[in-house]
Amino acid sequence: MTVHEDARAIHEELIALRHDFHREPEVGLQLPRTQERVLAALDDLPLEITTGRDTTSVTAVLRGGDGPTVLLRADMDGLPVRERTGLDFASRTGDTMHACGHDLHTTMLVGAARLLSAHRDRLGGDVVLMFQPGEEGYDGARVMVDEGVLEASGRRVDAAYGMHVFSSGAPQGRFVTRPGTMLSASDELHVRVHGSGGHGSAPYRTQDPVAAISEMITSLQTMVTRQFDVFDPVVLSVGSLHAGTAVNVIPETATFGATVRTFSPEARDRMRERSAEVVRAVAAAHRVDVEVEHRPGYPPTSTDAEETAFADRTIRGLFGEERQETLVNPLTGSEDFCRVLDQVPGSFIGLGAVPDGLDPQAADYNHSPTALFDDAVLADGATAYAELALARTRAEG
Repeated sequence: MTVHEDARAIHEELIALRHDFHREPEVGLQLPRTQERVLAALDDLPLEITTGRDTTSVTAVLRGGDGPTVLLRADMDGLPVRERTGLDFASRTGDTMHACGHDLHTTMLVGAARLLSAHRDRLGGDVVLMFQPGEEGYDGARVMVDEGVLEASGRRVDAAYGMHVFSSGAPQGRFVTRPGTMLSASDELHVRVHGSGGHGSAPYRTQDPVAAISEMITSLQTMVTRQFDVFDPVVLSVGSLHAGTAVNVIPETATFGATVRTFSPEARDRMRERSAEVVRAVAAAHRVDVEVEHRPGYPPTSTDAEETAFADRTIRGLFGEERQETLVNPLTGSEDFCRVLDQVPGSFIGLGAVPDGLDPQAADYNHSPTALFDDAVLADGATAYAELALARTRAEG
């Protein structure tokens, strides 16, 4: 049987495993229940398994030949989101949900482990399976890289592939890739303004932090459109804004927080400098004090052109030309798989998982409490992982 036929044969088992992960999501770097389930699912396979020192990560090595070593990665963590999907396997853990599809990633990589073990005679080299906690803001990939996941087989991996499902934006079963920058950097801007409060009827007797912070937000948006190249874009979105407790009281302080997305190191560095300059200039004009904090997050995720072309050929050979799409523009999401791709060549692959009957352009996107992901993609995702490893370990490294 082919790998794809074997994947379809275990599809119902993969669905059951995915539902099991989905019912009990965990957040952050410590995912003990998820780790336990992954270890149980891998228990009968010919793998060399280690677990993380500072996280509940799982690293499994499948020995092949002397050819290239390939790493396959899946993230395992959920989000602090209260699920509102109405699914019969919805989260049982209150304010935590697999709203980004990591339960599918983990299941597909377990499936790939089973498929690769069954077709081990076709492996040209070793495969490292990277089950990673803490992708959602905890930089779990960096922790695993620091703990040696890239050398888990005894030699540095030659190529690395990650995969991510989408609940919106791509038709079900469509694989999407992009050579070069595929995902943005993600940083945070936090601003606290200190003025002097007073009665709302006499603002001239205060230094109003609300007026100052409002102008800061507007000035930042104008700065983005006037000082940055539209072909090297910047996205700044204020998601948190707090000031005051009563309509007739001017408060002493006001705060806001924003996410900042950039696609090049140059724009990222410049945005950090210019945003602070703008905020401080507005504060001076309003005669208020300001604290500005830039919290660096993940850098851009950039794929290797040759590895991406290899992945494209592999996917088209498996599923047909119509199932693979090369993105014209990068996506504005971010990923800590960049920590791996900054060290070794590889690619990051998107997979549409929009349920039948939903418009891919209108369906709720990842991180929504009502985001839905179709189990139908599990066998294909596991097949893609496995065939990428099989083909790449036999290629010249």
